[in-house]
Amino acid sequence: MATLVIAEHDNKTLKDATAKTVTAATQLGAGVHVLVAGQNCSAVAAAAAKLAGVGKVLLADDALYAKMVAETMETLILSLAGGYDAILAPATTNGKNYLPRVAAKLDTPQISEIVKVVAPDTFERPIYAGNAIQTVQAGAGKKVVSVRTTAFKPAAATGSAAVEKVAAASDPGTSKFVGEELSKSERPELTAAKIVISGGRGLQSAENFKLLEKIADKLHAAVGASRAAVDAGFVTNDYQVGQTGKIVAPDLYIAVGISGAIQHLAGMKDSKVIAAINKDEEAPIFQIADFGLVADLFKAIPELEEELTKLGA
Repeated sequence: MATLVIAEHDNKTLKDATAKTVTAATQLGAGVHVLVAGQNCSAVAAAAAKLAGVGKVLLADDALYAKMVAETMETLILSLAGGYDAILAPATTNGKNYLPRVAAKLDTPQISEIVKVVAPDTFERPIYAGNAIQTVQAGAGKKVVSVRTTAFKPAAATGSAAVEKVAAASDPGTSKFVGEELSKSERPELTAAKIVISGGRGLQSAENFKLLEKIADKLHAAVGASRAAVDAGFVTNDYQVGQTGKIVAPDLYIAVGISGAIQHLAGMKDSKVIAAINKDEEAPIFQIADFGLVADLFKAIPELEEELTKLGA
């Protein structure tokens, strides 16, 4: 039987996390189908159909799925689960919300945040804040797996799968979407940005985060933060990078005033290039940084801004 991938999207755009999850799914060695559940989301289904390795796209277009409420997503996925050996979803906020419910109803253990497919029933996943990699083998029966998408490359948009409409499942009636408050920014989304500049407790105040924002605007980067900075009230928790925040793997990660606690490193250590600025030469962040500058950030950041201005950024 095939593998079912649950698409991550906003009803308009297919998220890059889906393409990366498809890459993981193709390594299971079976056919791959993608479920797009949403409202007025035919454009998302069309984008999913172009992903290499996808054999079919299932489109559940209904007001019931306008938002990915865990209970409604659960009933839909379970209505389709009989035809699949494995169900995969990105380890995003949405995936972490509905996938455990699916695993529980299927009476199978969930394998969370895999970073490598060793065999169709064997996976690698980080444990102990990323300080160790655990190899796990799934037992007989269906596999429910969440994918840490920073560990996989996105599937190319070279496919041409068919799109098949599927009926909405019954409404469990146990919960309903009421509303949401989303932070708005013209900068790239933190988990999808090619460049991320993050600040820590060393910035000392919320006002000083404007120093990083100036750099971010010049580099078209996203702004992140350590948990210490969030706990101190410098920025809101949607900025947080780390084990209990967002997992990022940009082309360039700039850590400013961040000591490098293991919980933070777990969220950004897969970045392609890591640059760190800290006045403490013994800071743990320097152990994983590709480039390190021991300096007072309040002098270094304005100097960096000046040099970027000279370069026309």
